[in-house]
Amino acid sequence: MILACCALLSQAGAALAQVRSVEVRVPRAFGYFLGDLVRAQADIAVDPGFSLQRASLPAPGPLTYWLDLRDITVEESPGRVRLHLTYQSFYAALDARQVAIPGFSVSLESAAAGGTTSAKAEIPGWSLGVSPLREVQPEKHDDPAEYLRPDGRVPRLDPVPDLRAALVALGAAVLALAALGYDRGWFARPGRPFARAARAVRRLGRGGEGGYREALRLIHRGLDETDGGRVLADDLPAFLDRHPAFRREGPALARFFDASRRAFFGREIEAARASLPWSEVESGLRRLAAAEREA
Repeated sequence: MILACCALLSQAGAALAQVRSVEVRVPRAFGYFLGDLVRAQADIAVDPGFSLQRASLPAPGPLTYWLDLRDITVEESPGRVRLHLTYQSFYAALDARQVAIPGFSVSLESAAAGGTTSAKAEIPGWSLGVSPLREVQPEKHDDPAEYLRPDGRVPRLDPVPDLRAALVALGAAVLALAALGYDRGWFARPGRPFARAARAVRRLGRGGEGGYREALRLIHRGLDETDGGRVLADDLPAFLDRHPAFRREGPALARFFDASRRAFFGREIEAARASLPWSEVESGLRRLAAAEREA
């Protein structure tokens, strides 16, 4: 419901033409309780050129013992000034009744070549219907808890759908982890000799001459198992032709065979380690393991 309160301004002479009308509107004129916010809108119709003097607006704060002005904002357009007022009621009503909202006045001015013209607009008071929060004399109960409303019922949540969804997500995660481990060679299985060799070399660490020779043996076994037979240095070109996924590792494998010849047949372990350091053994095995995954 929209309540419109129109005030006809009894101003004489030129002032009558300066402020044409004042209208106050509220969303509803009744049904307010203790602590409610009350919003109102005051429209002032003025002659073109007039503007509001902001200093004439009422200051937010207590207006009466039960009413506060919380906020006031202004919209101006040619021929109209609109005030947005927010009150808060602290009236503790014992029954439904009307209470009066006080009015106030504001000043307007128009600056022209001949001087400044001032006018005053009266915002009229209006009434508001308030209601009590409780009965004046409620029905008597022996148990004080009976004065309270019972708690509302809420539906019981079924955890089974969420549990099923969690189990499905867990199963999918386990399968994805297993697929990743299979692809990365985390599990010992036929067909990935270089992945097994890389894990074994990591366990060896940098174990001196014996560990270095064992790392070279592991690479030899990986080559032999991949090709299905013994692979020597002279067999490397044919091996790369049969297994093109390892072709980009051809130079590294050639250095490996040279280091192997020095370590096992020339007993030049230091020369072998200089030509193929331990770091290259580890990185080369990782590359070979990646190549066999792509094969």
